[in-house]
Amino acid sequence: SSGINAEYGGHDDGYVRDKNMKVTVAFNHFGPNCNQRMPRVRHGYAHVANNLYQGWTQYAIGGSSNPSIKSECNYFIAPKSGKKEVTWRNGAVSIPWKFYSVKDVFENGASFVQTGIGMAKPNYNNQQRFQVEDAKLVKALTSSSGALQCYRTLKC
Repeated sequence: SSGINAEYGGHDDGYVRDKNMKVTVAFNHFGPNCNQRMPRVRHGYAHVANNLYQGWTQYAIGGSSNPSIKSECNYFIAPKSGKKEVTWRNGAVSIPWKFYSVKDVFENGASFVQTGIGMAKPNYNNQQRFQVEDAKLVKALTSSSGALQCYRTLKC
């Protein structure tokens, strides 16, 4: 992705039915010109795994309305200048946020403020589970990621 804002999970902060939402964001290459929302999650749960982040302007992973976010085996390369923090939270500080990082790689000063470590549980069933690869392999795993080149005359 090279757009300003990349991915949203959740309708809006007032739509509490999204508390049951489960989203997986995997095998993406974000940047180098992404601003934020890679993803931004409202309510619910997001498993963010095996993604390559090449800089951000505001944040890479964010949330509002108390989501649970597990960042696992991602590769974060902070921008040369500006914000180095990966995460962003919008909402009351009294809410017990559940953002945590497992085996992520951080370069160029990137950092991840963790809260509620180990408490963001996906509760995936056996058909929903997948093998997360080592973060050192993310550059190779995402080397061909991007938008499909589809045309009416050419199948994807």
